[in-house]
Amino acid sequence: MEKLMILSILALIAIFGSTGYFMLSKTKKSQKFMRAFLRLNLLIFIPVIVFGVITLVPQMASAAENAPQGGNGLGFLAAGLSTGLASIGAGLAVSQVGAAAIGAISEDETILGKTMIYLGLAEGIAIYGLIISIMILGRL
Repeated sequence: MEKLMILSILALIAIFGSTGYFMLSKTKKSQKFMRAFLRLNLLIFIPVIVFGVITLVPQMASAAENAPQGGNGLGFLAAGLSTGLASIGAGLAVSQVGAAAIGAISEDETILGKTMIYLGLAEGIAIYGLIISIMILGRL
């Protein structure tokens, strides 16, 4: 199992390293070489991951059979979803409001405080999701 994890990590490093080099290279010859290298890495990486899933899933399933039976699974799922989705929404809101705020500040520097209020309101969405998650976990 340790060998499989090491192989997976090496495959990830090879893929991300070659992708990074591909993004930074400027010549056509190096880009062509890196495309072929990236294809080769993907052809190696995907079977390693499939093999890992096939070998590790039965062990995880047997561990799940021995786990204590509790009815809290959906509660934990709801807590995770409320935090995760609220954070994603806050990130989208902050990106839009932040871009607009920077544009507005470049026009008039005196409205910096007002734009920070709007950024704080957008970030509050994540805090609301976290509060709901804490309330859900408190009831479990």
